[in-house]
Amino acid sequence: MANFLARWPHVSMTNVIDILLVAFVIYQFLMLVRGTRAAPMLVGVAAVAAGFYFARIGQLTTLSWLISTLIPYVVFALIVVFQAELRHALANLGSRLTFSRAASSESDAYDDIVLAANLFSQNQTGALIVIEREIGLRTYIESGVPLDARLSYDLLATVFRPSAPLHDGAVIVQKDRIAAAACFLPLSMNPVLSTQMGTRHRAGIGITEETDAIAVIVSEETGTISLAVAGNFERDLTVEQLRERLSALLRRYVPPTTLPTPIVTEEENAEAERPSSYRNPDQSYTPGVDR
Repeated sequence: MANFLARWPHVSMTNVIDILLVAFVIYQFLMLVRGTRAAPMLVGVAAVAAGFYFARIGQLTTLSWLISTLIPYVVFALIVVFQAELRHALANLGSRLTFSRAASSESDAYDDIVLAANLFSQNQTGALIVIEREIGLRTYIESGVPLDARLSYDLLATVFRPSAPLHDGAVIVQKDRIAAAACFLPLSMNPVLSTQMGTRHRAGIGITEETDAIAVIVSEETGTISLAVAGNFERDLTVEQLRERLSALLRRYVPPTTLPTPIVTEEENAEAERPSSYRNPDQSYTPGVDR
């Protein structure tokens, strides 16, 4: 940079910074309109600007006068046409500058995991959700199907639906986004673990043994919610306990959310009122058996 400035004495550091800032603004603008309906409109604006330039060069008096007359109104027209893109850009700028809002957004996103775990527990749907912390999980993300979608309760419920093609494997969460689904994880080889513990639970424990990630596991057989951290396994957690543990481990406040009321059918009510000796023995819980 010093040699460049020595060759060009009239170029100062201020000019270089000015050029870099303008290039950065243009780059961000192009990234903003890429893939949106504003992109073809931008091409139309560029065509009008090129027409004005060639009208001046070719001394087309009438066309040059017409374009010069319309230019003052073009600014207002661009604001109306690109109002959605401008609003989106200002919202992104505000979210980057406001750290508290970003933290609140992440808290809301992680609370979706709690709501999804509650749904899976009620429906006895197997699920394995891995939350990335300091150590990256890129190797395991690449083993699955990339999503790069915003973390939400609806998306988790869709991914782990038994008929969905991505329900097998793990979902890996990076901050407030789902990086990938149907990911393969290393199984824990800890001999202390029960030999009857299923693959889903061993995979959840295994990833926490090799990284600092957090694994939320829901049993497909019993609907119990478990949490794996640093190779340790916490089983039979309630939804409130899961919320408190995630809040403590992620060092952020996860606000309590009203959980959906489970729908109880008449058959389930009759089963609950029936004496215990007449209940289905298959519904009993056997300690040490992973269900």
